[in-house]
Amino acid sequence: MTTNKIPVAVPKADGNPTIHKATVSAPTNIACIKYWGKADSHYNTPINDSLSLTLDQSDLRAVTSASTSLAFDKDRLWLNGSEEVDAASSKRFRACVDGVRALATEKIDPDTKEVIVSKDDWKKMHVYIASYNTFPTAAGLASSAAGYAALVAALVELFGAKESYPGEFTAIARQGSGSACRSLYGGFVAWRAGGEKSDWSDSIAEQVADETHWEEVRAVICVVSDAKKETSSTAGMSTSVATSELLAFRAKEVVSKRMELIEDAIKAKDFEAFGKVTMMDSNQFHATCLDTYPPIFYMNDVSRSIVQLVHRYNDWAGEIRAAYTFDAGPNAVLYTLDKHVIELLALVLKYYPCESKDLMGDYVNNKDMVTKALAFELDAGLLEAVETSCSIRDIGDVKMVYCTRGGPGPQTLDASSEVFEFKVE
Repeated sequence: MTTNKIPVAVPKADGNPTIHKATVSAPTNIACIKYWGKADSHYNTPINDSLSLTLDQSDLRAVTSASTSLAFDKDRLWLNGSEEVDAASSKRFRACVDGVRALATEKIDPDTKEVIVSKDDWKKMHVYIASYNTFPTAAGLASSAAGYAALVAALVELFGAKESYPGEFTAIARQGSGSACRSLYGGFVAWRAGGEKSDWSDSIAEQVADETHWEEVRAVICVVSDAKKETSSTAGMSTSVATSELLAFRAKEVVSKRMELIEDAIKAKDFEAFGKVTMMDSNQFHATCLDTYPPIFYMNDVSRSIVQLVHRYNDWAGEIRAAYTFDAGPNAVLYTLDKHVIELLALVLKYYPCESKDLMGDYVNNKDMVTKALAFELDAGLLEAVETSCSIRDIGDVKMVYCTRGGPGPQTLDASSEVFEFKVE
């Protein structure tokens, strides 16, 4: 992660070059119904529908600056402060840049109404892209989803692009990273698998409910590991599709029913139904990983202990108050409601302790919630129920805790947030 501006020299040529700029932020999203397995690797389309909650960008987001100019001699890309050599020629990058640029519109001077940049002019310019995440990359927190959503959103802003059909920008984003299509909208978002059209243009994201619909939903994220995972999602999916019969059954027989259940639950604000299907789908996703040959292990002992904690908590409460889900990594996302979030955080802090209260501000992102959670007295019956199968874990088993909620899609940022610092020489 970096917030330092990247100095870039630009040749002066015949005068000060015009550099067109746009900077946006985009959120991560955490799937409740999982996407795992590609139907078509060329178009990067899924074998089943999926659904996620877009998270608030206060702590978890990608920030991307996109710039273009006739003075740029080639396309370049920087990630988290370091230039990626040859990354600009990658299939995913090109699909996003070329896909959005093909939808560019003329740039008009707002005062004179003259055309500053024509559609054809955009095609003559190279792009410089710089992006950084405010959270661990490749550790199972959907960093690629935020990154590619930010890339597409920044390019849309830069080129003044317009869709030729609803959802076209999401179709472009999923060619960068599948789940990125869901991060282009806020709230609860479905990714429809598509497949009726030969070019997969029907494989797009649709908003099920915006971020204002169910504002009581909260997420407590336990970062079990901030290291890059051993098996990438792309590699894992490929092996699962080739070897797991359970995955094929899931895509054909299970997912469509769960999508209907969870969309109904979201619309009705039924957390009991929402939580149950979310946990069941997380479990089945990781079961398909185990059914893959050779098996893939994304969850670890700490992850499994969090699963046990949640079930003991819900059993004690007599209702589903928390629902876990794990993407392709060991980190737990615990969904709950606002009325239970302090109790849940207090439970997490007891069984996954910080080294000291003095360091609690670095351990949990929300200081106000930490204060309330530390002062919260957990019910003796709850502790007794939890301790039948759970014990206090070692310090460091959970690296950090994020307390967050649902939020909007990409946001346009002002010039002060620009990642580049151009120097004309």
